[in-house]
Amino acid sequence: MDVNNIKALVFDVFGTVVDWRTSIASEAKQCLSKKGYELDWVLFADSWRAKYQPAMERVRTGGRGFVRLDILHMENLIEVLKDFDIKSVTETELNYLNRAWHRLLPWSDSVPGLLRLKKKFIIGTMSNGNVALMVNMAKNGGLPWDVILGAEPAQAYKPEPKTYLTGVDWLNLKPSEVLMCAAHNADLVAAGAQGLKTAFIARPTEYGPNQKHDFEAEHDFDYISENMLDLADKLGC
Repeated sequence: MDVNNIKALVFDVFGTVVDWRTSIASEAKQCLSKKGYELDWVLFADSWRAKYQPAMERVRTGGRGFVRLDILHMENLIEVLKDFDIKSVTETELNYLNRAWHRLLPWSDSVPGLLRLKKKFIIGTMSNGNVALMVNMAKNGGLPWDVILGAEPAQAYKPEPKTYLTGVDWLNLKPSEVLMCAAHNADLVAAGAQGLKTAFIARPTEYGPNQKHDFEAEHDFDYISENMLDLADKLGC
């Protein structure tokens, strides 16, 4: 395809741009080990993340109105603390740990790759994370976004069509002028169904040894890349 037709790149963030698993495990250990807990911190991170899709599905299916991901994360955190029999966590500690999602660290190639892409394209988020979460994460990790788009602006969670199309509309572009970039096949399929162009970025260690899918592109996406730097190469940046 003609890269000159692309005006903006929008990115899935959790897993594609940042390493949520390692970051959350480290944050949980830092916060809870001071209280005498010794856990499998990676399992804690995986367990918290496992509640993510079911919580959003209630919103998607009309079981509850739209709420920010921060709220869902807090509800899920309270559940996972009970699952691990962790008690006596103060409100201050609870809030700090929940905001660990605001402090996720990028993969090593993310920032240099994004800086290259930013020279040629508008770059922004297309995440289920709320705006404050995305802004704080960007400040913490040096992510050079031009714009924050995704679930909260659309009041809908991916893969709902409204999420992608609201971002396209806010950019005043056509879907075919926007390239959706993600490490998750289903996300790209959903975006492609709305007319966006698609780019797969491989993150085969997102879930560590527990990863069961998304090792590679499973569809004929417009671009298939090994990492963010490879995507920049393919787009001539």
